[in-house]
Amino acid sequence: MSHKLLREEVVASRDLLPVFPRVISEIFATLDDPESNLGVLEKLVARDPVLVARVLHLANVAASRSRRDDSIFNLYTAIALIGLAQLREEVIKSKLTGFVHGLLPAGVLPGLWQHGAATGVCAEQLALHLGLPAVPALVAGLLHDIGQVWLCRFQPAAFLSAWEEAKTRTTTIEAAERERFGVDHATIGAWLADSWGLPMQVCVAIRYHHCPDTALSVPLVPLLHVANVLSNALDLGGDYARVSALSQQCCDALGLRWDDSADLLFARIEAANRASAHFYDSPPAA
Repeated sequence: MSHKLLREEVVASRDLLPVFPRVISEIFATLDDPESNLGVLEKLVARDPVLVARVLHLANVAASRSRRDDSIFNLYTAIALIGLAQLREEVIKSKLTGFVHGLLPAGVLPGLWQHGAATGVCAEQLALHLGLPAVPALVAGLLHDIGQVWLCRFQPAAFLSAWEEAKTRTTTIEAAERERFGVDHATIGAWLADSWGLPMQVCVAIRYHHCPDTALSVPLVPLLHVANVLSNALDLGGDYARVSALSQQCCDALGLRWDDSADLLFARIEAANRASAHFYDSPPAA
């Protein structure tokens, strides 16, 4: 074992990290109050030129589909056109992309965030498909491997050694991490998510995304597992993608059936992934 990590050490490292975006907690806190939620997001977007440009672009795309001839330059008109749900999605993706890019050392596993972003897309679309809350699914998907991002930053040599060992298929990445650190990236990610004040269901989903059958009572756990498998199976995570076995228990817990409706789900995932591709490369401001 290289260095046994303790929760206290991981949590204490927050002082050395970029500040976790407060708006993510604000979104969760105002999910049941659409007017408050919209007010929070309007103020945030208005202060962020990258988000303003993105929202105006989306609104003009939507306007062109409705055969509206005039271009939209007013932010509040644009927000009214794209709606609260899409506005929330854009803010979450933008802020978490900037945050994760601020954590990842340059040039280290560049596909790691691409996989996280793709899993977030899959989780959100799967939640919508099943009639489950989309925001927790999106956030859990985006952050499910945040423990690996932490390891890349604070234990790069030992983590890359674990990664190379797992690539040879002699062991799983989780086993290789536990051998070196006493814990795996799922546990580290859950510790971080809890320290950032994220909802318990998000923390639990991150903690159990590699062993979901032990925590099926929290619906976000099987959902995140299935989303992670889908992002790999649909080859949305670039070089990072690794197809893993799909748990039938998770599918049963979600009431998920691979019938004709799954084709529509796959199409929506692939379309949403293409629409989100701009989040993979150039990080917006955190």
